[in-house]
Amino acid sequence: MVEVASIRPLLAVLVSFLAAGMIVASYRYPNVRDSWSVIAALTKFGIVASMLPGVLDGTIYVWSFGTFVPGVEFALRADPLGMVFALLASFLWVFTAFYAVGYMRGLDEPNQTRFFAAFAMSLSTALGIAFAQNLVTIFVFYELLSVSTYPLVAHDEDREARIAGRKYVAYTFFGGGVLVLAGTVLVFQMAGTVDFAAGGIPALAEAAGADPWFARLAFGLLVAGFGVKAALMPVHSWLADAMVAPTPVSGLLHAVAVVKSGAFGISRVILDVYGPDLAADLGVHIPLAIVAAFTLTAASIIALRKDHLKRRLAYSTTAQLSYIVLGLSMLHPYAILGGLFHIPAHAFCKLTLFFCAGSIHVETHTDYISEMAGIGKRMPFTMAAFTVGAAGMAGIPLVAGFVSKYYMLIGGLGAGGIGVIGAESATMSPLMGTVFSGSLIVSGLLNIAYFWPVVYTAYFESENAHDAKPLLEFPMGGKPESYGVSVGRLTDGGRPDDDANRGQGYAVDQFPSDHAGADDHEPADHDDHDHHHGGPPAEGWERRSPWTESTWLMMVPIGLIATGAVVLGVVPGQAVFFDLARYIVETVTGVVVP
Repeated sequence: MVEVASIRPLLAVLVSFLAAGMIVASYRYPNVRDSWSVIAALTKFGIVASMLPGVLDGTIYVWSFGTFVPGVEFALRADPLGMVFALLASFLWVFTAFYAVGYMRGLDEPNQTRFFAAFAMSLSTALGIAFAQNLVTIFVFYELLSVSTYPLVAHDEDREARIAGRKYVAYTFFGGGVLVLAGTVLVFQMAGTVDFAAGGIPALAEAAGADPWFARLAFGLLVAGFGVKAALMPVHSWLADAMVAPTPVSGLLHAVAVVKSGAFGISRVILDVYGPDLAADLGVHIPLAIVAAFTLTAASIIALRKDHLKRRLAYSTTAQLSYIVLGLSMLHPYAILGGLFHIPAHAFCKLTLFFCAGSIHVETHTDYISEMAGIGKRMPFTMAAFTVGAAGMAGIPLVAGFVSKYYMLIGGLGAGGIGVIGAESATMSPLMGTVFSGSLIVSGLLNIAYFWPVVYTAYFESENAHDAKPLLEFPMGGKPESYGVSVGRLTDGGRPDDDANRGQGYAVDQFPSDHAGADDHEPADHDDHDHHHGGPPAEGWERRSPWTESTWLMMVPIGLIATGAVVLGVVPGQAVFFDLARYIVETVTGVVVP
């Protein structure tokens, strides 16, 4: 690889920062203000894409601000791993910029200038994380990302949003950030440098040989710190609560940028700080893989019990991020390839799902799955795109999620020395390899279990005739009346509501964190558009055609991103993200992946 001094990494970071200023200055002119977001998104993507051919050809673009602290430069570096994250975030921001305009105007949201300015700032910090040259630089942008996204999480300014915002900052800024800083200090003390190097920092490997427990401690601190934003259990609950944010935030920042920054940080630690060889020698990959396998299984089970669509998607995100971590922690070339490719695969599929949820909310004010019976005829295009995204998350062939999970599955078997595909790269016992591979299969089945009821409800139920469906409404499955019982939505303590409400609702979650005011059984003080007033009108859903169900500002991004998820699944070898992932694996492990 050849390093070339270039200002382009800096420009990629600064363009949306400058756009934030222009957005604020144009607050009196909504069309001009919103145009700045689109212009900045296109410009940012153009700058990042201009570096792609060189990076694939072995060139690394570097920009240095000089020494930040003794022995550490504050520098930006566009390398293959950074390009995966930067290219993904900048590309999807283009579509999100249009979608956000349609969403915010569709709901006539207040404080739109602040929203779009904070959104632009968040993209700047996300690109800073992607292009950080060392642990100190990534820590600075990691903390700035928490600060810049706080106004987005707390956008509604009601009690629920304020609580979620404080929890988000407490977890990610004061919790995760402190742990990352502590791990960075330990790595610097051992190696004398914190600069990323493909395959790991050589000086760290030497120091770890003399004091392996100190190296394990540093690894644990770094992974735990980045694991907060990656929503690894038990530090995951902030993500579901942050779903009070507007859906464009939930989509891009909580399915692409913010949570991916945590998974990306872990990938930096495994691939460019410790390296697969040192991680295997220290044995630190096994505990991390166990945490990831537990998280993806447990979060999928929790998702089964969530009736609020965005909260179900939030727990799905928690599970899907753990796929990335599990793939990386198995240290097998195929598993690493699958984990890296799952970064864009998950982003395309999950962004489709969140955008569909947002479109449903804007057009029908419906947020609960139990109120979506027959909604497929009101929003046929949106629900078709939702089905595509759900299929990808479940690992169904021909959609992106299948490709990444396939490589992780065979990589997990190879990591346990099972089979002939890369078995010489085994990094764990056959039992552990089987367990981790099995967890991928179990989670895939759970994905089907919690996504299928949404699709079934939309397409195969009518507003006035609900069929029994497993794992959705009643604890034993199906509509309460199907079992000859009469209950309402359960309260905090698992007791049904008063007699007047019996038989009217659904026993979805006996601890209904889905529902506003669950703490004191009083409605939270939110704006009208957040009240639970959705569901079909008295006369039933109006039948709409795909081109009249919503505005083009929302439908076009949904369609294009869903198409991207299919393209990544049908011809992954032609997708630049797969090329980048394969290039990273070959550089880090020395194994050529076909």
